[in-house]
Amino acid sequence: MMRLHIKNMVCPRCIAAVRALLIEHGLQVEEVNLGDATVQEPVSADQLSALATALKGMGFELLDDPRSQLVERLRLAVLEWVRMSGDRPRLSDYLSRLLAKDYSALSKLFSEVRGVTIERYAILHRVEYAKELLCYSQESTSEIAYTLGYSSPAHLSSQFKQVTGMTPKAFRQQAQHTRIPLDEI
Repeated sequence: MMRLHIKNMVCPRCIAAVRALLIEHGLQVEEVNLGDATVQEPVSADQLSALATALKGMGFELLDDPRSQLVERLRLAVLEWVRMSGDRPRLSDYLSRLLAKDYSALSKLFSEVRGVTIERYAILHRVEYAKELLCYSQESTSEIAYTLGYSSPAHLSSQFKQVTGMTPKAFRQQAQHTRIPLDEI
């Protein structure tokens, strides 16, 4: 078996697209998850090159550098943390435990590679998730704040306004809602 690490997989459609691409390239797919895929047989250098090109054409990237792989795992872990329901651990504790690494080292690596701190990245994703909930649910701002693990609706409103320049209420009342694709954050 061989594991391939793939950047920018953020949803079930991404998983389906990568699975189809691997099958199209004649590989026996064992499993595809966010950020990686496992195939049953070793993949030759030529196959890897062809896969990298095909993946890039679909907006994905084949990761072969261990640092990039760890940053991608961090990115996906932040997405999971943002979408947790109910009580959630502190982000730093969650990431350290999940990846079995010191948080300060993870934070430094993430900032070097992505050009943004893990905390800022999490805030941007929480705000995008808040936008999604404001657009597609009837939940109040207070309920959304609780869903996203904010300490209060005021805390959500403050971060939302800092990122978007408007309050959650003003965003919800807009005729057209501007959202950022998750893989572009």
